[in-house]
Amino acid sequence: MKTLHDLPTPALILDLDRLERNLEWMANRATELGVSLRPHIKTHKCVEIAQRQRALGATGITVSTLYEARVFADHGFDDITWAFPVILSRVPDVVELAERVQLGVVVDTPEAVAALNATGQPLHVFLKVDCGYHRAGVDPLSDQAVQLARAIAESPSLRFEGILSHSGHAYDTKNTLQTADIAEQERAVMVRFSEQLQSKGIETPTVSVGSTPSARAVRDLHGVTEMRPGNYALFDYMQVTLGSCTAAECAVTVLSSVVSSQPNGHHAILDAGALSLSKDPGPGSPHPRTMGEIYQDYDAGVLEPDMRIIAVSQEHGRLNQTLAVGKRVRILPNHSCLTVAEFDECYVVRGTDVVDRWKIWRGRD
Repeated sequence: MKTLHDLPTPALILDLDRLERNLEWMANRATELGVSLRPHIKTHKCVEIAQRQRALGATGITVSTLYEARVFADHGFDDITWAFPVILSRVPDVVELAERVQLGVVVDTPEAVAALNATGQPLHVFLKVDCGYHRAGVDPLSDQAVQLARAIAESPSLRFEGILSHSGHAYDTKNTLQTADIAEQERAVMVRFSEQLQSKGIETPTVSVGSTPSARAVRDLHGVTEMRPGNYALFDYMQVTLGSCTAAECAVTVLSSVVSSQPNGHHAILDAGALSLSKDPGPGSPHPRTMGEIYQDYDAGVLEPDMRIIAVSQEHGRLNQTLAVGKRVRILPNHSCLTVAEFDECYVVRGTDVVDRWKIWRGRD
């Protein structure tokens, strides 16, 4: 059996014990909160992980791209929400895939509703609601929000599945108390809007909310029917700084080797650069600038207090300290979603033993 010491670097390492604990925790969390769990698989893009989430009770999956939707449909997933505003040029692809599986699509504009209506196909449609993140979604206090919901509900072909939001601003908080407040804000906005629609005769079967920080911190989800966290499966350094997890719970790392360290120098060069770690700049102040943290003791979940990657180019990572050439380090990435998308596969380990290799479905078409 291969071990970590046998692997070429850079390599994406998935800790199976940590993954399984993370998946079980969130499944139990959904049960406690009285909502269904529809995990976002954009974080891991891995069929084997999604199968484990389904085995633990996930009612369906959430995807970011039609490529992901198609791949997971090919692997037996038949209840999929594409949680991205419908791309008008991809409506024919939506229709094709919706003939194979129950595909939920998301809209927040009259143009998107009109494009779906024009197909004449019985498509499942969610209205995206801005719960305070201000990225996409209708203003729930606007007349247009109600008008769009009504247009979907009264369509002869479309089925109004409900409303959907993403509390992405939970990533801007400084502690779990602030995150819990954001989660409550999202819940309150969505429940209020749902009640408004119901009062106008528009049935709202699903009230769906998202984000890992909010799912970890939320106190109550009364009035919500579904949550869609994704990052919780793997976690990352951003989640550590948010208080969503500890470094001992992060399930994905990048194994990297020192390839250059000059005499009298003040840094070392790793073989993990932007194409292994992405260029996500990390959490920012008050935390030190980092492009990736280094484990001092992986098993104990202890990070090096003064050693980190401070810059990346395409294939190079610059450590702020010297290390011997050939030394291997395990890097905790800032953003596991982006890091995973840099690799074709992950090495699955228990301890230091490599027990499998799983494909990362990171294509786009």
